Amino acid sequence: MPDATWTEIGSVDELKQRPLQQIVCGQTTLALSYKDGRFAAISGVCNHIGGPLGEGRLDGDYVVCPWHYWKFHHRTGRGEPGYEGDQVATYAVKVEDGRVFADLTPVTKRQKLPKPSHPLARPIVRADGPIRVLGIATTAMTADQPRFSASDALLEEALAYARERLQLDTQLIKLRDLSFRACEGFYSKSAEACTWPCSITQMDPTDQMDRVYEAVVHWADVILVSTPIRWGGASSLYYKMVERMNCIQNQETIANRHLLKNKVAAFIIMGGQDNVQGVAGQLMTFFAEVGCQFPQFPFIAHSRGWSAEDMERNNSEVQNSRELREGAQALVARAAEMARLMVEGQLAMQPLTRGGRKAHQLDSEPTG
Repeated sequence: MPDATWTEIGSVDELKQRPLQQIVCGQTTLALSYKDGRFAAISGVCNHIGGPLGEGRLDGDYVVCPWHYWKFHHRTGRGEPGYEGDQVATYAVKVEDGRVFADLTPVTKRQKLPKPSHPLARPIVRADGPIRVLGIATTAMTADQPRFSASDALLEEALAYARERLQLDTQLIKLRDLSFRACEGFYSKSAEACTWPCSITQMDPTDQMDRVYEAVVHWADVILVSTPIRWGGASSLYYKMVERMNCIQNQETIANRHLLKNKVAAFIIMGGQDNVQGVAGQLMTFFAEVGCQFPQFPFIAHSRGWSAEDMERNNSEVQNSRELREGAQALVARAAEMARLMVEGQLAMQPLTRGGRKAHQLDSEPTG
C-alpha cells in the first residue's frame, strides 16, 4: 500500500456542525460523517446507481442514500444487515491542529453484491399472436359499493367487441383494484434517480403498479384508456398512474431508449361536465411523448355539459345509446387496425426522435 497522502478538507469547527455531508476532493467524493465526537469517511457514491451518499442522512450508524434509501455503515462502508456484501470504499480520516484531513487512498475497496435483474427489465420482445388490446379503467369508486360508470361500461363494450367479433386478445386493468404507491419524486432529486423499472417497483414487492408496466410495456399492442371527467380533468387515478409512468417517459427523454414500440393508444372520455377536448389533449400528449401512435379519431366522448348537471340522465344516455356503443366498437377497431399495420411491418421503420425533443441540447446554445 502506498504511503498515505493526506488532503485537508476543512476545519473541525465547521465540519462538525453537520452529521453528514458530501465532500469533493479532486476526483474523489466522500460522505463525511461526524458521530459521537468522531469523523469518518466513506465513498460518497452509492453502489446502486451512483446516488450522492453525503447528501443523505444518518440513521443510527448507517448513511441512507437520498435517492433510493440504500444504507451503508458510516465507518465500515458495509451494507445494512442482510446486505453486508454490498460495501462502499472507506477512507482514513485524522484531525491535526483543528483541521480535518482525509487519505484519498481507500482503506477498503468497493464491493457490489450481485443482484438478479427485475423481471420487467427483460428485453422487450413481442410474441407471435393476434393483436392484443389492453383496457385501463381509471374510475375510482368504493370497493364494496359498486355503481354504474359510463367510462367503464364503454371500455368493456369495446373490449368485448375486440374479443368476440375481431378475435383479438384482450385484458382489462381496473386501477381501483390495484394497490400502488403514488410517485415519490425520485426524478425531482435527479434525472438519473428515476429508473426503469420504476424505483418503487424495485423496492416494494407489494406495489402493484408492476401489473400496469407489464401489460403496457411487454404485452399490449393497443392501450385503450377510459376516464371520467373530474373537475375538468381526467380522474385522479389516471394521474396517479401516469405519474408512475414517468419512468417510461424518462427512458425516452434521458436514456434515448424506446420502451414502447409499435403501440397504439386511444381513449374513452365520459363526464357530467364539459372539457372533453382539454382532457383528450392531456391524454394524447402524454401517450405521444412515450412513443404511442394514434388511429384517426383517437377518442370518443360524451358529456352532458356545464349547464345540465343531471347525472341520472347522463348515465341513462350512455346505457341506452346505441350510437355510443357502436362508437366504442369502431374506436377499438380503428386502433387495432393501426396496430396491425405497425406490428406486421407495413409502416416503414424510421429513426425515432426521443419524446417531444424534451431534454435535448439546443444547437443554438453554447455547450460546456
